[in-house]
Amino acid sequence: MKKLSLLGLGLGLLAGFAVTAGTAAAQSTLEQIKARGHLRCQVGIPSPGFYMLDQNGNWSGSDVSICRAVATAVFGDPSKVEFQSVTSAVRFTALANGESDMLSRTATWTLFRDTQLGLKFANINFYDGQGFMVKKSLGLKSTKELKGATVCVLTGTTTELNMTDYSRTLGLDLKPIVFEDNNVRDQTYDQGGCDAVTNDKSGLASTRAKFANPNDHVILPETISKEPLGPAVRNGDDQWFQIVRWSVFALIAAEEYGVNSKNVDQMKASPPNPEVARFLGVEGELSKGLGLEKDWAYNIIKHVGNYGEVYEKYMGEGPGAIGIPRAGSQNALWTEGGLMYAPPFR
Repeated sequence: MKKLSLLGLGLGLLAGFAVTAGTAAAQSTLEQIKARGHLRCQVGIPSPGFYMLDQNGNWSGSDVSICRAVATAVFGDPSKVEFQSVTSAVRFTALANGESDMLSRTATWTLFRDTQLGLKFANINFYDGQGFMVKKSLGLKSTKELKGATVCVLTGTTTELNMTDYSRTLGLDLKPIVFEDNNVRDQTYDQGGCDAVTNDKSGLASTRAKFANPNDHVILPETISKEPLGPAVRNGDDQWFQIVRWSVFALIAAEEYGVNSKNVDQMKASPPNPEVARFLGVEGELSKGLGLEKDWAYNIIKHVGNYGEVYEKYMGEGPGAIGIPRAGSQNALWTEGGLMYAPPFR
């Protein structure tokens, strides 16, 4: 199912909450999704790398792949998703009130969000940090040269708070120009409506990639924050939380095991070790605690690929990707000096 749903501020909030409250008592999230026939997964406004929408209404991207992985775990079919394109200002409300089953849209895991919004972050699928981008023609080499600058920034994000904190700490007197739509923000910056734009550095790379002349823009070297990005679900359904969590872990573990979309059938037919046999559902009963079929992880890798395949296709240096090198970064596997790590499948 390739469907675009645009959620506006306050759209169906009271009605959605009432329906959710009534059905949640009778059905688990997994049961509701199965009865509906598809997953409702929230992504952002179309942006290169993370969530891209083509002219035929087909979604792709690294965060889209998380949605597809979860749908595949449940249905064995990566197309069983209704993608909901939501602005940053209403994303958490739309999830908390039941309009979405999960979100996968460059959301930073923070204490406040994890404890006061009725949400639960499943894990981290991208380690990031905030930076600033300016036009190369300005000749700037550091964010410390931005004193008194106007900066385009999305409202309702940790980005806005981080910028304010950074400006106060260094006495930069940065002047925010806030937007709800990242496309309007980027267009305003590109047309000279502000001196700089700030976002997670991966987001800046995504923004630069869509400009007519990407090389006219430079991302300044300083990283001013930690931004662990990952999918989130509503509080109150541990089974659904675990399904989303272990679907992401499956992508990471598969890469570590050397299992990918091209060799997964061979690996299932002849597992190289007991852990891979359990992972692919050949042995054991690991799926029982999730309420899924034994081959749920096999299906994810078969249809979506492993973490490395997804990264290279959308975020890395493959054709059409936004060009963020993975080697030596925090997003490399733990065996290669990074932080990407999945608990054992046993």
